[in-house]
Amino acid sequence: MNEHSDLRTMRGRAVLVTGAGSGMGRATAEVFAADGAHVALTDLPGSPIDEIAAELRAKGYSAEAWALDVTDAEAIRQVTEEVAARFGRLDALVNNAGISAFCPIDDDAYDLIWDRAVAVLLTAHQRLIRAALPHLRRSDAGRIVNIASIEALGATNRDSPYCAAKAGVTGLTRALAVELGKDEITVNCICPGPILTGMTDSIPEADRQTYAHRRTALRRYGRPEEVAHMTLSLCLPASSYLTGAVIPVDGGQMARNA
Repeated sequence: MNEHSDLRTMRGRAVLVTGAGSGMGRATAEVFAADGAHVALTDLPGSPIDEIAAELRAKGYSAEAWALDVTDAEAIRQVTEEVAARFGRLDALVNNAGISAFCPIDDDAYDLIWDRAVAVLLTAHQRLIRAALPHLRRSDAGRIVNIASIEALGATNRDSPYCAAKAGVTGLTRALAVELGKDEITVNCICPGPILTGMTDSIPEADRQTYAHRRTALRRYGRPEEVAHMTLSLCLPASSYLTGAVIPVDGGQMARNA
């Protein structure tokens, strides 16, 4: 049987995951590796991606790590080419790397935080897509998944740099789904809600519980792997007619009025 004959697995295919050193990115890398994909983990220098990749290989999975600052355009091009060369292919790109960017509009640091948010959360996405595109076009199931946020669909007070950048991700997703449809490359977007990651660790547990009970239908924070499994689903060869979608993975937060 050809290793790509099963449309319900990523076995034998290669995926590049940014921000794979923690949280949803790490969970995504682990879920893809367990499914049999060749996984390229990327994150900032100093992140634990080498150790994570080694742990995955110790389990018999295929995983390699590359240090990558997603604000470095040349590094993006170089790493993407190295990943494709290492695995002999690149079938899927998961744009997951992110930062928080809370700032009041009248704060003196606003412009700096705005520029950083747009660079990491939006500009990096299009640069990675452009670098990966020649390889995705050679795949028989090219997939792009952009990780945005429910902050792209609603807003939290003093979070306009983050909200604006994430809303840009949803627009980029729809536009490229239309543009790349002729190449049979799907482009979709996940909008996570409240998830238990490093970005939410600083929130007191009591406050998290109150927020979850008031705002989500499931009345809890999500786990990183719950987002990761949706990402995997969007990248499967079987998901060939789903493109341009913006999917909340939020425990029902966007569905709940009261």
